[in-house]
Amino acid sequence: MSIIRISNIAAVMLTAFAPAAQSHAEADPVVSMFAVNQLEQLKDGDESEITWDIDAWLGKDLEKLWIKTSGDYSDGARQSSELEVLYSKGITTYWDAQAGWRGDFTDTEPRHWFALGLQGLAPYFFETALTFYIGEHGQTALRLNTEYELLFTQKLILTPEIETNIYGRNDRETETGSGLGDIETGLRLRYEFTRKFAPYIGVNYHKEYGKTAEYRRNAGKDTEVLSWVMGLRFWF
Repeated sequence: MSIIRISNIAAVMLTAFAPAAQSHAEADPVVSMFAVNQLEQLKDGDESEITWDIDAWLGKDLEKLWIKTSGDYSDGARQSSELEVLYSKGITTYWDAQAGWRGDFTDTEPRHWFALGLQGLAPYFFETALTFYIGEHGQTALRLNTEYELLFTQKLILTPEIETNIYGRNDRETETGSGLGDIETGLRLRYEFTRKFAPYIGVNYHKEYGKTAEYRRNAGKDTEVLSWVMGLRFWF
């Protein structure tokens, strides 16, 4: 076989495989999202506060950098806030494993945690996150958060959700006690003018338990709060 014939065959093979290689790279591009899941005002009688829950991520289909923040603002000052920076790796079709850092910022000394958890879709399409935390001074905590979207129409959507926090030991400074610390539940009804923009109304219930409730009562704080909610959800 002549050298010219061999070179022609090689050129044909390279031409055949080049688009496939290029399409493979284009099939897993770097993407990002910024999502304000909750930006709302809670009203409890004459008391009110502003709360937020925001996620952002950057990466590819199976590997991402996540940033999560939440907190509340009232009486002209931030009351508490939380920030998480996590590496996320897809391990199955519906689940990601996540690991990284969490910081709690209140009027006491900031607390730092190592975070390790799972995030994804549980059976029947419950969006679920289960995270275990280890604090810098040996504290431990477990958080479960889950929500479900019930579509009345393509634009009117009811979202029930629940969050539970369990702590490994007493921490008087942060007013958290060992065992079940608190449960927060909510119902939010939103109207999606577009998929990326939706105002909502709802109700939120938060209750402390055990030693956590005892710490709050001793500090003159409520251990059970029912609030009406009005807020906005958007992403891009």
